[in-house]
Amino acid sequence: MNDKRILRPFTRRDFLKTLLGGGLAATGVAASGVVASRGGVASRHAASHSTEGHTAHTNRSTPVTGHAHGGTGTVGQVDHAANGFDPTAMLSDWDYGQVSTLPGGQTLREFHIAAVDKEIEVAPGVFFPAWTYNQRVPGPSLRCVEGERIRIKFVNAGSHPHTIHFHGIHSARMDGVPGVGAGEIAPGEETIYEFDAYPFGCHLYHCHANPLKRHIHKGLYGAFVIDPDPEKYQGEEHELAKARNHMYPETQEINEMVMVMNGFDTNFDGENEVYAVNSVAFAYMNQPIKIKQDQLQRLYLVNITEFDPINSIHLHANFFDYYDHGTTLKPTHKIIDTVMLCQAQRGILEFSFKGFEPGLYMFHAHQSELAELGWMGFFEVTG
Repeated sequence: MNDKRILRPFTRRDFLKTLLGGGLAATGVAASGVVASRGGVASRHAASHSTEGHTAHTNRSTPVTGHAHGGTGTVGQVDHAANGFDPTAMLSDWDYGQVSTLPGGQTLREFHIAAVDKEIEVAPGVFFPAWTYNQRVPGPSLRCVEGERIRIKFVNAGSHPHTIHFHGIHSARMDGVPGVGAGEIAPGEETIYEFDAYPFGCHLYHCHANPLKRHIHKGLYGAFVIDPDPEKYQGEEHELAKARNHMYPETQEINEMVMVMNGFDTNFDGENEVYAVNSVAFAYMNQPIKIKQDQLQRLYLVNITEFDPINSIHLHANFFDYYDHGTTLKPTHKIIDTVMLCQAQRGILEFSFKGFEPGLYMFHAHQSELAELGWMGFFEVTG
């Protein structure tokens, strides 16, 4: 009898079994074909990508990994330095742009964004051929104030036509879609997107070139936050707006974070094998997010996951107030512990661990498969 093996694609179910069976680095799953390089050919250099020599970051908490029986996680560490971005730093590394004043007195914020092809590591030994904004996934977290003039110089240094489409209010010419205004920007070309920042809230931007699902899935997206201008409001709303504007001391007292929920189809079969917030699977399990027990927490959350109709977040042992799209000064939902988001839906979570005992408090997607494939982390509450 002919004993030839029948090869089949390495699916995300296989990927999940590998994770739970001891981690990626331990099993050499990269050599099994789950990792794709540019052009869709399986990349084998990840199989020899040892965890030796990967040094811990100075702000790293004690790693919390699920290597014991029944645990969840990965073996080894992603090389954040090689990636050029660190999920922990991404939580608060806002890009406020270059600020100046126009002749009429309006504030101008100028941003520079370049589309660049770059391979990134999304789990230990698992590499993904990304298309990036400013060589990171997600792209820079842009932040401004309601009513300011926003000017973005976009340079396409990638290998395919790209755009930037902002979720907000602007003219048709500035919409960043094919066939309108500047349309798709060819490799080596550039354009300017310019508009006034409205409405305030938690928004996003992404490439809108065709095919749309490929350009988004490959990594061309980022958070775009517009703070309310307190001077436009009176009474209670004025005070609430001050606590949402990064230029006021009331906001400085709050610990603000941004998370972008995403996924990665590493073998290009139309299903994600890796899920995360801020791109690296289990990043906040391996390096829990340190927060103060008595400080209000504000989380700007954006879902840009491709191929899955719904993503979500669930906070363990606590509840939060939720501002859908962040476009209101008062919560749209109060005292909830789980919220679902379709692609491009976003919002603001506010919560506190005041009165709680110090320790590790888990958060994750409440689609269990997404959690087990990387979208899971811990807050480390300290006194």
